[in-house]
Amino acid sequence: MKALPAPCTRRAMLSTTAKLAGAALIPSGFIWGSSVKAPGSYAPKLSVEGYIWTQYFASQKLTLAEGEDEALRETHQAGYPRIELSSDFFTPQVREHTRELLAKYSLKPESVYAGTTMHEPRVAEASIHSVLELAAFLKPLGTQVIVTNPSPKPNEGRKSDLELKTQVHYVNQLGAALHRQGIKLLLHHHTPELRDNAREWLYELEHTNPKMVGCCVDVHWAYRGGQEVMPFLRRVGSRLQDVHLRNSEHGVWMEDFGPGDVDYSPVAEYLHQLNYQGLLVVELAYEKGTPMHRGLEEDLRRSRLYTEKVFGLEASPA
Repeated sequence: MKALPAPCTRRAMLSTTAKLAGAALIPSGFIWGSSVKAPGSYAPKLSVEGYIWTQYFASQKLTLAEGEDEALRETHQAGYPRIELSSDFFTPQVREHTRELLAKYSLKPESVYAGTTMHEPRVAEASIHSVLELAAFLKPLGTQVIVTNPSPKPNEGRKSDLELKTQVHYVNQLGAALHRQGIKLLLHHHTPELRDNAREWLYELEHTNPKMVGCCVDVHWAYRGGQEVMPFLRRVGSRLQDVHLRNSEHGVWMEDFGPGDVDYSPVAEYLHQLNYQGLLVVELAYEKGTPMHRGLEEDLRRSRLYTEKVFGLEASPA
């Protein structure tokens, strides 16, 4: 395949420690994830995010239906056993084709990203209905996790205390409903949630039930959002079940995942300490200034090899 001729920003493509006022929704003992080791031994599961392919489709003026065969084939050829696709791959128009391709290329959709809006009651109820319908389709495919990043306000405005209280109410409601279907809901973040000393993110952690709602941390978004990576991860603690991996050089995202501005060695060490058994998801993305010298399959393959090296994973077939 051809390298991308032009980058697209992630937020454009996705369309998007203060304790705040309001009664606590869960007991204080459950506010943060604990640092207790998970039972069993360290055994992360390697995966890759499909977002980079949506950027590729846009650059080549391809619809998702036109491009997904190439995307899933090259992801498989790059050595990945799992892929974290967005809900766009499971709309009624393409979901059966996606299901067939996942089986054809031996890719497990163990986690899926679904966008939601949770700070407005009417829209939140529609989001929950949509995610639960999606989950019913995904469960027979082996999906165990749905990742969501509640959308920001227009122009990424500051959510009020009441809007945050509304948001966590509906996040808890969705988490409980997915739990009944045997799927875990994970909260994700970009940078809007990390403003004002991570006000929104910390409120979500404090007011969501860890038995129903876990966390998906994007290490580079945390870094770009002004957070110290290791304290940020430790605050999430045992709620961590999905880690997105990307890096930059001189502040600009790289075309593959490798050594750069963020040192991932302490992250790997911490996950060993936790006996981490969740997902490690390579998430490449292009932005203005990202160098693009190779095809995407090769960038994904190089990223896999680096992930296996840094995190001590068993090598996948080449």
